[in-house]
Amino acid sequence: MAQIVITLSIIFAAMVLFAWNRFPAAVVAVAASLALYFTGVLTMNETLGGFGDPVVILIAALLAIASGLETAGVGAWAGQLLMRHTGSNETLRIVAIMIVAAVFSGLIGMNGAVAAMLPVTVAVAVRTGMASSRIMIPLAFACLTGSKLTLLGTPVNVIAATQADEGGVEHIGFFEWSVLGIPLLAGTIVATVLFGRSLLPERRSQSIPADFSAHAQTLVEQYRLEDGLHHFRVRQTSPYIGKTKGEVDLSNYAGLQLIALLEADGATPLQRAQIAEGDLILARGEAEMAGRLAADMHLAVREGKEAGSVADVLLSRSSGLAEVIIPMRSKMIGQSMFPGMTTEDGDLMVLAIQRGGTEMGQEPVALRAGDHLLLQGTWKALDQYLSDPKVLVVDSPEVVQKQAVALGPGARAAIAILLLLVVLLAFDIAPAPIAAVICAALMVLTGVLTLPQFYRGIDWNTCILIGAMIPPATAMTKTGAAALMGDYVVTALGAAGPHAVLAGIFIVSATISQFISNTSAALVMMPIGLATASELGVSALPLMLGVAMGASASFLTPFANGVSLMVYGPGGYRFGDFWRLGLVVIVWALIVTVVVIPLYWKF
Repeated sequence: MAQIVITLSIIFAAMVLFAWNRFPAAVVAVAASLALYFTGVLTMNETLGGFGDPVVILIAALLAIASGLETAGVGAWAGQLLMRHTGSNETLRIVAIMIVAAVFSGLIGMNGAVAAMLPVTVAVAVRTGMASSRIMIPLAFACLTGSKLTLLGTPVNVIAATQADEGGVEHIGFFEWSVLGIPLLAGTIVATVLFGRSLLPERRSQSIPADFSAHAQTLVEQYRLEDGLHHFRVRQTSPYIGKTKGEVDLSNYAGLQLIALLEADGATPLQRAQIAEGDLILARGEAEMAGRLAADMHLAVREGKEAGSVADVLLSRSSGLAEVIIPMRSKMIGQSMFPGMTTEDGDLMVLAIQRGGTEMGQEPVALRAGDHLLLQGTWKALDQYLSDPKVLVVDSPEVVQKQAVALGPGARAAIAILLLLVVLLAFDIAPAPIAAVICAALMVLTGVLTLPQFYRGIDWNTCILIGAMIPPATAMTKTGAAALMGDYVVTALGAAGPHAVLAGIFIVSATISQFISNTSAALVMMPIGLATASELGVSALPLMLGVAMGASASFLTPFANGVSLMVYGPGGYRFGDFWRLGLVVIVWALIVTVVVIPLYWKF
């Protein structure tokens, strides 16, 4: 009994510190685990075992997969598609996100669903200017309630179905869970629409980037790239045919600067190594020099250009823009540079140089601290060259690419990997952590993510938090604290009939699931449900389903499940932000449990 008191006291103290929000949540969670070790409740292996738990590996791998989808522009594309069909209606947008997330949750599990939907939701929040805190909790709750649509939505469903089969109770079909899942999801959506505006906080996360959807056009206007712009088409007799981008030298044409080389369609940056007939050359400068270039190099002058077309060309699936500043003590100070200058491989080009807001022209200049350079090149070249500390990057090309480029390089591979994850999970080919690790590794092997991007894509704070919260769950089970809570309720409600016991079983399971994982809560409470049904002389299946519903109802705290933890950072949440709307949803889950279960699965 002493260890139960110690365990509950430590967990209660941790909850108070979480709510106080004075210390980082991960620090509080680690401190709670260490306290359980020093009080003798847990061994060293039990205290540190959470960091190697399959759940932590699963969450880390899913975050990496989500990062791959975002980097490849899948999130931006899905976000644009979602906004196109929902218009300016915020309510419709939230409902659409919740429905899609719930369907994903039923197909690939709630953790996989939130990983797939997180980039989409971030893109929507950025593009529409919505506070991320108003959309991330609805996403999490949709994944949690959507997990009751199929057997694979959550391990809790599998535990209930397996123990029902082993106990000779009754078989629960794959889609039979939707009897509970559909009304649960529908009520959650209604509750979010009706009460979300008043119960969800208005807060913006620092981890949500600024809106870069018009980034390219902003840079084009700032550096006046459209001033004096000329389009040339390469003729069959042009000396440029067969040459590379780096060999297009305009130094003999004073005041004329190369902007880009395009495919014949006029919208796609040149992908081939050599220039061919019909390709387009974009240059800016004086009309007289442009005429000389066209005559000397057998180029046809192409008239007319659409507004914004330069921005679309310079920032595309294959290439991007970046603005950099020369910092103090940079090794580049004093180096000579001019617009049109390229790297040796031709993958990166200087488009413009500004000093104090004034353009430096086409002549070579010696760089000074504070000079601004506008660079254009392939995304790979930008990532490679701008990692050098010799320059300060104004806006990260990686972040810009995630937002502004829909279905960029690697999009097909990223989508194929996501579909592979769906197949592996839906047909139970591999355990969820193994399937997620395989797909995360494929994100790197197929080139969707570089290794540094892979590491940056994982929220290590979330992983530490999850790993540190597993030992308290272990202590709840080991000391018998969870079972003791269940026994008290069954003893108190047993005489009131099966409906009252069903409600009590749900409440105890839901209470426990706020502090330990839903899987652990289900494992603790399932035997209690079976034993209680035997004592009452009723079918055990309704009580087992009541346990499954309660164990999945971890809506009040953000640390009881991986789904809420994954949206905690992007939503800019505090510990106390979840219980307001969560309380409404948990009451609805109780109503569904008490009303629907006895109607479909008789006592």
